Amino acid sequence: MKIAIATGGRFHVLDLARELHALGHDVTFYSYVPMRRAEKFGLPRRCQRNLLPYVFPLLAMHGYGPRRMRPVFQRWLVKTLDWLVARRLEPCDVFIGMSGMFIRACETARTRYRARVLIERGSTHIVRQKDILDNLAGGARVSPFDIRRELASYKLADLIIIPSLHVEDSFTQLGFKKENLFRNRYGVDVEMFSSTPAPSTTDPTALFVGNWSYQKGCELWDEVLARLPDLRLIHVGARGDAPMPTTSRFTHVDPVNQWDLRSYYAQAHLCVLASRQEGLSLVLAQALSCGLPLVCSDQTGGRDLLDLVKDENIVRVFPVDDVDALCRALRESISYAMTRKGMRAIPKEVRDQLTWRAYGERYSRRIEELMATGSSAPSRDPSEA
Repeated sequence: MKIAIATGGRFHVLDLARELHALGHDVTFYSYVPMRRAEKFGLPRRCQRNLLPYVFPLLAMHGYGPRRMRPVFQRWLVKTLDWLVARRLEPCDVFIGMSGMFIRACETARTRYRARVLIERGSTHIVRQKDILDNLAGGARVSPFDIRRELASYKLADLIIIPSLHVEDSFTQLGFKKENLFRNRYGVDVEMFSSTPAPSTTDPTALFVGNWSYQKGCELWDEVLARLPDLRLIHVGARGDAPMPTTSRFTHVDPVNQWDLRSYYAQAHLCVLASRQEGLSLVLAQALSCGLPLVCSDQTGGRDLLDLVKDENIVRVFPVDDVDALCRALRESISYAMTRKGMRAIPKEVRDQLTWRAYGERYSRRIEELMATGSSAPSRDPSEA
């Protein structure tokens, strides 16, 4: 089957391209990811159609230009990528594109090649996401440009690919049918993120990986650390828009390469994520693969991981923004985590389902079902009716 996959720099889609290729599909990957880097991820050069030379000036301006102009450069980048993929698109049976990014390319795939159109949406429905961000103190917002393109891509899709239960809920609550959605947990490199030994320290230590921001619920940590006076928190990631704790029990580490994260997972008794909006956090799957118990809000994909492991000692999910429930979950997880000795491992059947190969196999089966039964009716957003 000929499958075209288009993205900007989203790396889980690169993992998808590699796995679908390994499963025997004829994959063509359109992106600005450098070809050597994509090859290191395991995707052969012959599968790649690199767009970096065409968009490099826009990427540079978006990353290093005047801050007030970066949203403009971002819009130009999205429109240019869409135009390039539409113009260069080769024959395909299935087109997979990032939501909001590819409109013209989706239309080209359908009209020129009669391809099925699949849209990758990693976060909640754009309307739900806008409501969440509008109520936060931080600076992140959803622009009218993003909303228009997201809604247009939903309308074009034969199938919208989403990573978690709470994302599915955000779509069905706005009128989407479940048959127009395909929920598929992201994978993890289980070789890179292998089992870790329990820390030798007697001080209970939690780890948070990600931007320190209001989106991640980070301003809650002052109160959490005050209520749990024995708890230490290590943060690995960028400084964002939320204030950082001043207590000596808080340690900040600037962003590190992905392959260096395992050493930080090994330092902690548990991994915590209090996010207010997240599709399915890759760091949760990484920490789980390393053997850490998880404490996470119900807006992180934690429910999906709990469904997988079926053990609240390993994954505890609390209602978002409920500090009492967060502290209670932390106490219960700490009690369990501090009793563990030696290597921390998860059951083989759970580990097998966490892999990118399992992710790709689920994806491939769903594509084959779609092709066998004919095109689903395009998903319709009620606000576009």
